[in-house]
Amino acid sequence: MAVLTVKDLKKDPEINAFISITEKQLEVLGFTEHSARHMSIVANWAGYIMREIKGTENEVRLAEIAGYLHDIGNAVCRTDHSQSGSILIYNMLVKRGMPYEEAAEIMMAIGNHDEEYGIPVSRIGSALIIADKSDVHKSRVRRSKMPHILSQKEKFITDIHDRVNYAAESSRLAVVKEEKVIKLDITINTKICPVMDYFEIYFNRMKLCRRAAEFLNMKFSLVINGVVML
Repeated sequence: MAVLTVKDLKKDPEINAFISITEKQLEVLGFTEHSARHMSIVANWAGYIMREIKGTENEVRLAEIAGYLHDIGNAVCRTDHSQSGSILIYNMLVKRGMPYEEAAEIMMAIGNHDEEYGIPVSRIGSALIIADKSDVHKSRVRRSKMPHILSQKEKFITDIHDRVNYAAESSRLAVVKEEKVIKLDITINTKICPVMDYFEIYFNRMKLCRRAAEFLNMKFSLVINGVVML
């Protein structure tokens, strides 16, 4: 059987059904976008990190797959989605012919990607953590909330997750090999939210990114509006 890649999974009807139900549940719960857009960005960034730190082709492939599938557990329940997702994905990948060792590696990465319980325990998992936590952008605010955001800003201000994402005009991830630094560079519109709001909801995530970078023998740097924060 051919080696399974993220391109194969993007065309898989069962995977796409889980993506659809994931988005349905998270929209009802009021969470930011976790669709194929977010999944593809995380897959690309996780693969990019592995490639830049001279990971093997297989590590790059597994990091991309883990990045694309990491939030599938939200189809079950938002609570403990990393754990439920890791078990779901292991079984899906084995069913599609992936070797047990590779499927288990992805399972472990996905099971440790969330900041509540996550711990960097592998190179693939560390790349996934950094890639996932770096996707902050206004496009993640749901379209169903846009009229409410634009016409009732005093109510919008009460939703800090929407406010921070809506204020993020760009987020760029770069591996600076000569400095051994993984840098997240974010541009925030401070007319919409102050930088402190970002830290209020992302501080634990940034600490996890720093630990993940250290696992990769790198440093993690956060730059907001041109100012080095970490």
